[in-house]
Amino acid sequence: MRPAGVMIGYPGLDEVVVGGRGLWRTTIAVHAASGHSGSRRTAPGAVSRAAHLVRLLEEAELPGADGEFPLPPKLTVTSCHGGQGFSVVPDLCELGVDIRTTPAFDADAAERLVRAAVRDLDVRVPAPRPTTITPVAAWPPYRLVKDQQPAAALLDAAAREGLAVRTKTAGPSNIGNLLAGEGIWATAGFGVRYEGLHGVDERACLEDLPAVHAVYRRAVLSLLGSP
Repeated sequence: MRPAGVMIGYPGLDEVVVGGRGLWRTTIAVHAASGHSGSRRTAPGAVSRAAHLVRLLEEAELPGADGEFPLPPKLTVTSCHGGQGFSVVPDLCELGVDIRTTPAFDADAAERLVRAAVRDLDVRVPAPRPTTITPVAAWPPYRLVKDQQPAAALLDAAAREGLAVRTKTAGPSNIGNLLAGEGIWATAGFGVRYEGLHGVDERACLEDLPAVHAVYRRAVLSLLGSP
């Protein structure tokens, strides 16, 4: 059965996450001619070409936040693998690139930006083989308006239980982005208080469980049409 909506329990007693930036991820294989570091030949190796590409990517102009979506897109080079030892000039270096997308700068725009940077690299610093791009994942950005379900039911339930809860559009993506791509709207980020999120000392305030349970119970009953 296809769900009409999803409420994702996640720590945080004062916020309901009603949206998030999407993502577009890719690996980029940067090539060069292999050789010896002591050679008289001065052609750049793959690591040097990859470093040049990183600069092109990080200097690329991204749009700011628009009126409907409160966060701007963001590009991050998250990995770089290439070379071995000191005397070998590498012929391959692979980059990992993560771009957080928005409605004004979606996955297609992210891919166009990366391909433009790659074309620029291959023209400025030519190599025996062209640089190749392998897209890995794409989740769309999404954002529910305040009166859209299931956000409306959850916010109303929290208010009825005496909790002051605000909406938030998250910078990181969550499973709600994947669901949004299937036309299933989701909330996230309402749950017990916490400290040290994702750290080795991560911990939750269990005394909040009754209040959180009451809110979700009320919201679910409301969505099911119960009085």
